[in-house]
Amino acid sequence: MRGKLIVFEGVEGSGKTTQLQRCSQWLEASGLLLRLGAVGTRRQIVATREPGGTSLGIGLRKLLLEAGIHSTPQPIEDRAELLMYAADRAQHVEELLNPQLELGAIILCDRYTDSTVAYQGYGRGLDLKLIEQLNQIATGGLESDLTLWLDIEAEIGLKRARQRGSADRMEQADLAFHQRVQQGFAQLAASYPQRIVRIDASQSEDVVHGAIQEILSQRFREWGLGNG
Repeated sequence: MRGKLIVFEGVEGSGKTTQLQRCSQWLEASGLLLRLGAVGTRRQIVATREPGGTSLGIGLRKLLLEAGIHSTPQPIEDRAELLMYAADRAQHVEELLNPQLELGAIILCDRYTDSTVAYQGYGRGLDLKLIEQLNQIATGGLESDLTLWLDIEAEIGLKRARQRGSADRMEQADLAFHQRVQQGFAQLAASYPQRIVRIDASQSEDVVHGAIQEILSQRFREWGLGNG
């Protein structure tokens, strides 16, 4: 059976990267996926991210998130930024996502197409239809099977992110930008309720992790992938 693509989304400081890591560890240790695939075997759990899930993506990530932090080069134009994210995604889908899904892997991905809609569409104000077309080209139609939206107020998330130390290029954007991004995620969740599940990320890390466990356990049962 083909694998599943589970995406973690949210504004800066929402905790998605931490929760993805905890989720990966939980799935590896829980035995929840023990009976998947051939008898007595376990499906592989693959953790990845966008941008940066491939060798090409690592270079693009550095350009997208680190450009201008320690110097003042010519800023990246919004359309150029959009195309760079699309290039990262196209490589990611062909090199890693589709091959691993064909092998039956459970993929946990830190950001995917919804981030482009939220950040470049709502945040930067680029045309949403253009972004939809570009996402289709980059993904070849590959959508997430489940997107976990860690919802937190943009101001709180941004404060969390900046407390970690040196802010990346996205984190340096003003609060109004991040509030528009948050609005974008909210609109996406309202438009795609079967695919996107909201999680209150203002709660403690343990509470959020518990909510994710419940959601995934239920989805695995619905997909016929659970261990009993």
